[in-house]
This record gives sequence, C-alpha cells and structure tokens, in this order.
Amino acid sequence: MFEYNDIGIIWTGHAGFKITYESKKIYIDPYKLSKEHENVSDADIVLITHNHFDHLSIEDLKNIVNETTVIVSAQECLSQLKSLSVKESIGIDPRNSVKVSDLKIEAVHAYNVDKEFHPKNDKKIGFIVEFGNDRLYHIGDSDIIPEMKDTNSTIALVPVSGTYVMTAEEASKAINELINPKIAIPMHYGTIVGNKEDAIRFSELVTVCKTEILEPE
Repeated sequence: MFEYNDIGIIWTGHAGFKITYESKKIYIDPYKLSKEHENVSDADIVLITHNHFDHLSIEDLKNIVNETTVIVSAQECLSQLKSLSVKESIGIDPRNSVKVSDLKIEAVHAYNVDKEFHPKNDKKIGFIVEFGNDRLYHIGDSDIIPEMKDTNSTIALVPVSGTYVMTAEEASKAINELINPKIAIPMHYGTIVGNKEDAIRFSELVTVCKTEILEPE
C-alpha cells in the first residue's frame, strides 16, 4: 500500500485500485482481483470508468460488493450492473458530479483521439475523488486530451501501456504539461498489454512530480 496523507492506495492490477480513506473502502475498475479479495464484500463505493470487460467485471464485483455498496459508473455500464445486489448504482456523464458518503466524486472525459477503442461520444469517463484537500484522478482509458488541464489533481493514476491508451511517452507528457500533480502512479499494464518497463519508462520521463510504481496486491 502506498500512503499519501490520509489516503491509502493499493494497486489491484491493470487499471484497478482499492483506496482506503478514514473507514471507507473505494474500489476502481476491479479486474482479476487476487485471492485475498475473494468474498471480502467490503466495498463502500465502487467506481467504474466504462463497460469494457477489463474494467467492468461482474465476477470481480460479486466478490467485493454488499447490500450497502454504492456503485458510480459511466451510463453505459448500468444495464450490466442490474444483476448485483447493491444499495444503488448511479450512472454519471463527464463533467457531472455526485456526493456519496460525504465524498465528492466527479466524472471527467476519457477518450481516444487517434484510435477507435474509446470514442468521445460513448461518454466513457475518468474519476476525480476529493479526499479532504486532496484530489485523486483516475484517468481511465484515455489519450492525451485537453480536458486533463482542468483536473487540479493531487494524485494521478495514469495508463501507460499504449495500444488502447497513452504510451509511456504520451502519459509523461500529459503529466508534465497538463496535469502537474504531486504524485503520479502508472497503471494499465501487466495484464492485457504493456509491462513494468512501460511504468519505468514513464517514471523516468516525468519531471514535474514524484512517481510511485506499485506492485499488484
């Protein structure tokens, strides 16, 4: 676990994270979770960026949700989430926000500009979650886009694998020129495309902030 102020960050692999804050547990895009997460049913909040199988995994969600869990997702995910026994599933569009358990959760644009996997019109999203004075930005599956400049984030979780998202070089450019957080954590590698070398390359190219390469837990 990486800790920043009162925020605990566990990389669960690929684009997935488990965030702890005070007594809350927030999962983002859980996929191929380790055996330690089997039947834990401990999620207070789950955030899902879009409907691709490596971000919206019902099999993984069943291991972490319970009847008090609130899911916040891109609108395109709602039909698949109906099978889960949770308190509520909320669909959200880019540039909108909701408040769950006193946490402000913003949806932001995430899309491709030179490939067809994540069209802007689909309204797939990234998330910004406010933890006190800190803002954690999960970029989602995105290329470099102008909307990144307005995120004002403290911690950025950044896809680096290329193919479907930014390459390590593109991701470092997004951090250096647009996002400028205090901490950048590479993700979206090691499962489907990309490997740790992409994370290392990204870390070497980032000049404006600290980087943290996490091991999956």
